[in-house]
Amino acid sequence: QVHVVESGGGLVQAGDSLRLSCAASGRTFSNYAVGWFRQAPGKEREFVAGITWGSTGNAYYVDSVKGRFTISRDNAKNTVYLQMNSLKPEDTATYYCAVNIGLTSATMYVPSDPASVDYWGQGTQVTVSS
Repeated sequence: QVHVVESGGGLVQAGDSLRLSCAASGRTFSNYAVGWFRQAPGKEREFVAGITWGSTGNAYYVDSVKGRFTISRDNAKNTVYLQMNSLKPEDTATYYCAVNIGLTSATMYVPSDPASVDYWGQGTQVTVSS
């Protein structure tokens, strides 16, 4: 069992920045593929960013956040970060961290499909006012 905890959400104004953190338990964190998803009221959960396993990992982003969000990992702290700059009101959502450790063949890769995730965090709210 891997415990996943997000933090760092809050209420900000458009153009501001926030950094979300995702801490996961386990002694093999460097082998975890991690993703960030978000879900706004009345909408489906969508992929935002993901990072592969390894010392630094390869990063992937949804087009709407490219150039504004940066995902990174610190394996010594068992933590993945999502730096969010130039926030927009449409970024308002609950942000969820997802961890894949390969429990199934569908979860051997970076979480990009909410149906193929081994572990979820409880979510952290991000609200961007205009």
